[in-house]
Amino acid sequence: MVVQRRSRTDNVPRYTRADVETLSANEPAWLRDLRLSSWEIYSSLPFPRLEEEWRRTDYSHIRWHEADQMIVPNGATLASVPAKNLAPLAGDAQGGLLVIVDGKVVHHEMADALKAQGVILTDLATAVREQENLVRDHLMTQAIKPTDGKFAALHGALWTYGAFVYVPRHQAVELPMHIVIYNTKAGASLGHVLVVVEENAMATVQVDYASAAGETQSSFIGATELIVGAAASLQYVSLQDWNRQTYEFSHQRALVGRDASLDWVHGTMGSRLTKAFMEVDAVGKGGNARMSAFFFADKNQFFDLDTQQNHNAPLTNTDLLFKGAAKDQARTLWQGMIKSLPKMQKIDGYQACRNLVLSDEARMDGIPGLEIEADDVKCSHAATFGTLEEEYIFYLMSRGIPRPQAQLMVIDGFFDELLQRIPFERVRERLQEEIEAKILSQ
Repeated sequence: MVVQRRSRTDNVPRYTRADVETLSANEPAWLRDLRLSSWEIYSSLPFPRLEEEWRRTDYSHIRWHEADQMIVPNGATLASVPAKNLAPLAGDAQGGLLVIVDGKVVHHEMADALKAQGVILTDLATAVREQENLVRDHLMTQAIKPTDGKFAALHGALWTYGAFVYVPRHQAVELPMHIVIYNTKAGASLGHVLVVVEENAMATVQVDYASAAGETQSSFIGATELIVGAAASLQYVSLQDWNRQTYEFSHQRALVGRDASLDWVHGTMGSRLTKAFMEVDAVGKGGNARMSAFFFADKNQFFDLDTQQNHNAPLTNTDLLFKGAAKDQARTLWQGMIKSLPKMQKIDGYQACRNLVLSDEARMDGIPGLEIEADDVKCSHAATFGTLEEEYIFYLMSRGIPRPQAQLMVIDGFFDELLQRIPFERVRERLQEEIEAKILSQ
């Protein structure tokens, strides 16, 4: 039996249609129409409570009178961002760096080589003005749509900033592009990331989400759209480290075209509560997608990660591996689904979520699922749970290793399978540092 607490009817975001109209006053008509239609959808939908994907997640304790206050830039600069968030994925070079602090661009650089290839890395508001056709064709029209849910509709109506990456067809971008989204103030942050990699192109994109410590509750209502064209390749890394007063509600979806390839790496470390929908749609024959995710919850954190692998074309492959741990009174929930449409034969779908429970008070749940409507497929799923094996710890201690270090070594070993799937050494190092910090924290 699931006990579901109901929030007060007045404990909801206090936005109005007038807010949407004010936000869109100087925007193109098509964007204003998109925002207003999103608002109509938002207004017509109840806040999700008892739907299957929401019924295990209680967010009624969020203080919306704090968390719905739109963050206003307050003069913060690039110096406000921690150095680790600005570091390149590999080596010392990167193709471009876009830094957004409190919703405002504070730094933007791009290598001349990428400019010569016609690559675009810019903030979303600038892209709306300067690349209107490209943005209009892709923004919440193919991947994320306002009809995806209450928070998707709210985001469609009121997103306030974002990043746009575009790689033209037949262009191979060797240097990674880096986007940093950082908040120094408390309040509401509605950010959007739109990545479009055209036919036979190649790119690597990293996005860092983080915020300074604070005592006031905040919200991040975000969306990520990854569109990978035919025979294109995208490596996408997203690392989230919000402060412990932040509640994240996000929709993230990738469309993978014919013979295209997506390698998606995700890390969830921060926030008080994260409710993230992460979805891969293999929409073209021969499309291939791999998702690898790390999550580690401690204290009173709650991570709810909802994944879906949709095989909407034959001869497609998806491979998902999530690995997580929880300690103290933390809770995690993973819900996964592999789905194939009728006649989508010769597909190969795999999903696994492996969980390490590090205290008696922590709770971790895993719910894998299959919905197969074709008869010539290879699909499998798994969810496993374990604790620290005293036998392994004793073995290490018998060789002179102190118990805390022995525990850390065993936990490192648990995550090693996932870390080896990550093609960037610096990302692996950051996740290993986060593991150590979580283990040693009190």
